[in-house]
Amino acid sequence: MTGQPCLHLGQILTFDGDPFRDGLDVVRVDSAGAILVEGGTIRSVGAADTLLAAHPAVAVVDHGDALVMPGFVDAHVHYPQTAMIASWGKRLIDWLNTYTFPEEMRFADPDYAAAIAARYLDLILSNGTTTACSFATIHPASVDAFFEAAAARTMRVAAGKTCMDRNAPDGLRDTARSAYDDSRALLTRWHGVGRAEYVITPRFSPTSTPEQLEALGALWAEHPSCLMQTHLSEQTDEIDWVMALFPDMRDYLDTYERFGLLGARGLYGHAIHLHPRERDRLRETGAALIHCPTSNTFIGSGLFDMDGLTRAGHRVGLATDTGGGSSFSMLRTMAAAYEIAQLRGRSLHPAELLWLATQGSATALHMQDRIGALAPGREADFIVLDLASTPAIAQRSARARDIWEAVFPTIMMGDDRAILATYVAGKRHPRPGESA
Repeated sequence: MTGQPCLHLGQILTFDGDPFRDGLDVVRVDSAGAILVEGGTIRSVGAADTLLAAHPAVAVVDHGDALVMPGFVDAHVHYPQTAMIASWGKRLIDWLNTYTFPEEMRFADPDYAAAIAARYLDLILSNGTTTACSFATIHPASVDAFFEAAAARTMRVAAGKTCMDRNAPDGLRDTARSAYDDSRALLTRWHGVGRAEYVITPRFSPTSTPEQLEALGALWAEHPSCLMQTHLSEQTDEIDWVMALFPDMRDYLDTYERFGLLGARGLYGHAIHLHPRERDRLRETGAALIHCPTSNTFIGSGLFDMDGLTRAGHRVGLATDTGGGSSFSMLRTMAAAYEIAQLRGRSLHPAELLWLATQGSATALHMQDRIGALAPGREADFIVLDLASTPAIAQRSARARDIWEAVFPTIMMGDDRAILATYVAGKRHPRPGESA
C-alpha cells in the first residue's frame, strides 16, 4: 500500500548537485543505504542501520546489492509513434511523411489513442521510466487518452496537443484559432490535475504558420506556468526549409522568439546545429535543450555538443524521442549519449549519465523539486536496478573496482531485464505478466 511506511534497503544513489557544474563527487552511492517511503513520498534517506534503528516496526524491503535510484525521466517523446518505432531508412522530412503522419491520423479514433497510450506507458514503466514529457497528435482525444492512462498508473507526466496548420496531410491540420482554443481547453482540463502537467506544443516551425505560432505564444503568455515544447535544428535540410519558409528571420530560433515561444520553461528538442546567437539566447533565457541520441543516430541528424553546451551553462535533458528514437529504454539512451560524446572527444562519466537521465531531465522539466532524486519530500518514483542482469554484464561488473565500474556495463549493455522493480508514488508497478 502506498500509504503504509516502508523502508527500502539497497545501494542508494543520491545527488548533492549537478556533476557537470559541481564535479563528480556530488553523485554518491551508499552501499548500505535505505529510503523511508510513506504516502507516496520519500520521508528519509540515510544509512540502513540508522533508519532501521529509528523505525523498528516499519515494513522492510531488502533489495540486496541492487542499485536503488530515481526513476528515469524522459524529457521528449511522441507516444503516438509507439507502434511505428524502428521504421526503416528515411531522413526526417521523408520519415514524417512516410511513417509518422499516417500513424498519427489513426488517433482520430479515441479507442486507438487509449490503447496506444496504455501500451506506451506500460512499456516505459517496464524499462524504468516513471515520467515522460510527450507530444500527442492534433486530436484533443489523444491528449485525454495519455493523461487518463497516466492517472490510472499514478504517474507524473506532461503532454500537449501537437499543433500543425500547414505542411501536413489532410486530417492532421488544425488552424491558428483551433490550436489556441483546443490547447486552452485541454490546459484548463488537465494542467495541475493530479500528477498531470499541460505542455503547449507547436510541432515545429515548418508545420505552423506565423499566425499559429503567434496564437500559441499568446497562450503561453497567458499561462506562464506551463511548459512549451517543440523541435529545433535537428537536421541541416530542416534548417534550410525553415529559412525558406521564414526568410525574414535571423535563424531557426528566431521563428520561435519573434512569436513569444522562447523562455525559461521552453523545451527545445535536438538542438544539434545551433548558431552562436541561438546558443547565447537559449542560455540567457534558461531554456532547456533536450538531447535525443538514439534518434539523432537513427535518422542521421548529427552529433549533439554535450560538452560545449554543459560547459557554457545550458540546461540539458535526455530523451528517447520515441519513435524517431529506436528504443524505449533510457539505459540504451544513456549508452547512445556516451557514444555520441565520445565521437566529439568527451567521455561522459557514469555519474553524469545517471544524472542526465533523472535529475537533469527533471530539472529541464522544472520538476526537480518533486522527482528525479531520492531526497526527503520528493515523490517516491524510484527503480531497483540489477547490476548483473545478464551473464555478459555480470562477468564485467564482477571485476569492478568501484561502484561506477559496476554501473557502467549496465548503462552500456542493459535493457528491461536490468529493471528489477519500478515504484510509482511508492507503489510497485507490476512487471509484464504479473498481476497487479
